[in-house]
Amino acid sequence: MWYFSWILGLGLACAFGVINAMWLELEDYSDEK
Repeated sequence: MWYFSWILGLGLACAFGVINAMWLELEDYSDEK
């Protein structure tokens, strides 16, 4: 079941990227105010 761990890792990587992008957007927004 190597594909299960591969999909799980890929999902975690995508989730981390999305959360990181959202955090950067919030940081930029708070700096402007």
